[in-house]
Amino acid sequence: MTETISIHVGGMTCAACQSHVQRALEQSPGVKKAAVNLMTGEATVAFDPQAIEPAALVDAILDTGYDAQLPAPGRTAFEEQEDRERDQVVEARELAVKAIVSLALGGAAMFLPMRAMHDPAVRYALLAVTAFVMAWAGRRIFSGAWFAALHGSADMNALVALGTGTAFLYSVAVTVVPQFFESRGILPEVYYEAAILILAFVITGRALEARAKRQTTSALRKLIGLQPATAHVLRDDVELDLPIPEVMRRDVIVVRPGEKLPVDGEIIDGSSYVDESMLTGEPTPVLKSAGNAVIGGTVNTTGSFRYRATTLGETSVLARIVTLMRQAQASRAPIERLADRISGVFVPIVVALAIVTFSGWMLAGAGATKAAVTAVAVLIIACPCAMGLAVPTAVMVATGRGAGMGLLIKGGEALEKLRRVNTVVLDKTGTVTEGRPRIVSAQIDDDVLRLAAAVERRSEHPLARSVVEFAESRGLNLPDVTEFLATAGRGVEAMVEGRRVKVGNAEFFGDSGEGILVAIDGAVTGRVRVSDPVRAGSKEAIGELQRLGLEVVLVTGDHPEPAQAVARQVGIDHIVAGVLPDGKVAEIRRLQNEGRVVAMAGDGINDAPALAQADIGFAMGSGTDIAIEAGDVTLLRADLAGIAHAIVLSRATWTVMRQNLFWALGYNVVAIPAAALGFLSPVIASAAMAMSSVSVVLNSLRLKRMKI
Repeated sequence: MTETISIHVGGMTCAACQSHVQRALEQSPGVKKAAVNLMTGEATVAFDPQAIEPAALVDAILDTGYDAQLPAPGRTAFEEQEDRERDQVVEARELAVKAIVSLALGGAAMFLPMRAMHDPAVRYALLAVTAFVMAWAGRRIFSGAWFAALHGSADMNALVALGTGTAFLYSVAVTVVPQFFESRGILPEVYYEAAILILAFVITGRALEARAKRQTTSALRKLIGLQPATAHVLRDDVELDLPIPEVMRRDVIVVRPGEKLPVDGEIIDGSSYVDESMLTGEPTPVLKSAGNAVIGGTVNTTGSFRYRATTLGETSVLARIVTLMRQAQASRAPIERLADRISGVFVPIVVALAIVTFSGWMLAGAGATKAAVTAVAVLIIACPCAMGLAVPTAVMVATGRGAGMGLLIKGGEALEKLRRVNTVVLDKTGTVTEGRPRIVSAQIDDDVLRLAAAVERRSEHPLARSVVEFAESRGLNLPDVTEFLATAGRGVEAMVEGRRVKVGNAEFFGDSGEGILVAIDGAVTGRVRVSDPVRAGSKEAIGELQRLGLEVVLVTGDHPEPAQAVARQVGIDHIVAGVLPDGKVAEIRRLQNEGRVVAMAGDGINDAPALAQADIGFAMGSGTDIAIEAGDVTLLRADLAGIAHAIVLSRATWTVMRQNLFWALGYNVVAIPAAALGFLSPVIASAAMAMSSVSVVLNSLRLKRMKI
C-alpha cells in the first residue's frame, strides 16, 4: 500500500538545497518516490505508511536544516493555496524592503570619498552599518548556511555567507588593527561596501524572483478567485446569504444575472446562458436549463435559475482542478535529473575552486587581499540558483497556460512526454463523434414508434435512448411494458398492450439491411436509421494534428461501415473497427512495438485500459461528469483541438526548458573562470548571479504570451 503526501519545505534557495532535501527523503525507509520542487517549496512523497509515518518524513527534512510542515488537517485546496498566496505576498514585500534599504546603504558606502575610507571613525561606522545589514537583511542567508553546515551540507546560502563573511571579517581586522597590515606592506583597505552590496544584490534578485514567481501561479490565483464567498440559499422558503462552507448538499441555491455560481449542482427550474470559459477555455456561454449540471465558479450571464447543490468542498469540480494543478506544478520533469546530478556536487566543487583560486593568486605573488577578493568572487558567481529554477518555472507557467486553454496537464513528466508523441489514437464514439446517436430517417408510423419506444425505454443502450427521444419529440405517450427481455448486442423485446414487440438490429431479425427494425407480433412494421454525428470541429482538429506531422488512427468497437463513414468525414486513413477494449490496448501496444510514441484520446471510462497503455492518455470531458483522474491530460472542453494545443505547448515548453538550462549552466561555465582570473569583482559577481535567476524566470514567463 502506498500513500502520497505533500509537505511544505521552507528555506530552499537553490538547486543544491532541493537536492539535499530530496536525497534525505529518498534515503528514508519506506519512501518509494520523492520529488522536491524549488519553485513551489513542496516535497511530494510516495511512501509505505506501515514503514514510516508522515511525522518522520518531516523530521528527515528538518535534519537537513530546512523547515518542514505537514498540511493542516481539514484544510481545503482553496484554503491552502490562499495561505500560500498570502505568504508569497508577505515574503515579496519583506524582501523588497530589505533590498531597497541594503542597496541604499551599499550605494552610500561605495560613493564615500577614498579619504573618508581611511578615517577610523568612518570605518567603525561602516562596520556597524554592515553588521546591521548582515544581521537584518542577510539573517536568513547566514542562518541557512549555519544550519546546513551543522547537518553536513552546503548550499547557495553557504556560498554567499562565505563570500560576504570573508569580506566582512577581513575588513574588521583592518579596522581594528590596521598597523598589523601596514607593518607587512599590505594596504589596509576595507571591503564593507562590497559585503553590503553583495547581500543587497542577492536579496534584490530574490525579491525580483518572488515577484516573477507570483506571475507563474496566476492561473491558480484566477481559479481560486472564481469561487464567491457566499451563496443565496433557500431554506424553509427563506433566502439566506450563507458562507460557502455552510452550504449543504441538496440545498436549493438562487442565482441571479451576473453572479458566480457558488457550488456544483443541477438546475431545478429556470434557464440561462452560463460562461464556463475560465474552466473549459470555451468563450461562448452555454445554455443551461432544468436537469443540466452546472459548475461552481462559472458565471451566470442573463437569466436566473434555482439549482440543487450536489458536490461540495474537495469533491467539487473546481476544487479537484485546483488540487490537480497544484500537484502538476509541484511535479518534476525528467530533464531535471541533469540539474540534480550537477547540483548534488556543485557547492563542494565551487568551494574547492575558490581555495584553488586563492592559492593560485598567492603563488603568483598577488598578495592576500587580491587573492581573497578573487576567491570571494568565485564563491558568489557560482551560486546554482538559476539551475534550480530552470525547469520548474517552465512547468508552472506551461501548466497554468494549459489550464487557461481548458487543458489539465498532470505535471512535468506528461508535459515532457507530449513533445515526443508521433501517433494519436482516437476513440470514435464520444470523442470524434458527439456520442449521442440521433435518428436521421424513419419509416415508421406513430403507433408502432410509440410501442417500440416503450420497450426501448427499459434499455440502457445509447441507440435505445435515441428512439425514446425521437418518440418524445413527437409528443407520444409511452405505455408500460411487461416480460422485458434483452439480447446482448442484438435487441430487446417485451409485451406492450397485449402485443409482442421486438426492437433491434438487422441481425436480431435475420435481416441484411441497416438501422433499427421494429416487429409487432412477428411482423416487421417499421425501420429507423440512426447516426452519431461527428463532433463540431473534429475534422479541423484532426487536420491540425496531421499538419503537426502526427499519424492519426481511429479505433472503435463499432462495425467497419459506420467507422469508415466517420473516418471519411474527418480525413482519417488508418481505421481499426469492431474491437473490444482489450483490442484497443492491443492496437496501441502494436504501434508502440513499432517504436511509436502513442497518445490515446477517449472518454476516460470505457477506454481506461487503452488510456493507461498509451504513452499519453487524453481524457475527454465536458467539465462536470469528466473522469479527471483517467488520463495524463484532461480536456475540460470536449474538443479535439485541445490535443494539438497540448502538443504545441509541450514543444514550446521543451524549448524554454533547454534554453533555461543552457543559460544556467553556460552562465557558470563562463562566469567562474572569469571570476577566478580576476575579471569580475565580488559586487559585479553578485549582481550577475542574481540576474541569472531572474532571467530564467522571465524566459519561462514568455510561455504565457507565446502563440499556441
